Amino acid sequence: GKADTRRTEGTSPPPRYWRLPSRNSSSTDIRRQGWEDIAERIGVTKGTVYVYFPTKEEIFAAMIRHIAAPLENFVANLGDLQGSSSERLKALVLRLYESLLSERRLRQLLRFVISEGTRFPQVIDTHHDELIEPLLMHIQTILDDGVKSGEFRSGPRATARIIFAPVIAMGVETLIHGDRRETELPSFIEAHLDLVMGALAVCPQQPAPQG
Repeated sequence: GKADTRRTEGTSPPPRYWRLPSRNSSSTDIRRQGWEDIAERIGVTKGTVYVYFPTKEEIFAAMIRHIAAPLENFVANLGDLQGSSSERLKALVLRLYESLLSERRLRQLLRFVISEGTRFPQVIDTHHDELIEPLLMHIQTILDDGVKSGEFRSGPRATARIIFAPVIAMGVETLIHGDRRETELPSFIEAHLDLVMGALAVCPQQPAPQG
């Protein structure tokens, strides 16, 4: 008889369903494809696709959940940062750069958010609330701890988005130019940390005199 394709409440699509998200860095191709084409790419019947993804928007939502998994892991592991507020902030910024530029799925996520944010605002807002906002809150907690302990100055400079923005800027530049242009990443990261710590530190470390 016919296999029962009814979805059990709370279950996720089996691994083969992720062939579609993993092969598409943008939702444009999916939006133009018919359901039969989508089912063929996954290797199932059209009716089975409907079981897990009743609408194409749900496919997009599944795609973003799949490619955002490294970011979810990143946020979950932030609790192991140790040391002073300065040390934790530096370590977090370095981890951000390392993850964004080494994880292909995170670059896909950034591309997806830029290209589809206005078309599927609810999906993007959910992603922001579940992953980006907790990351910003963790950065803000470190900044607030530093202000309370006397390590950091208060004011607009001690704002999570100010710390986070250059990382996204480098991610966008990498998406635009790929490997065609030298990004001088080590110098960029060093300059970012120098600006951040110089602006925040109550007693910024002065470079040793030369000569």
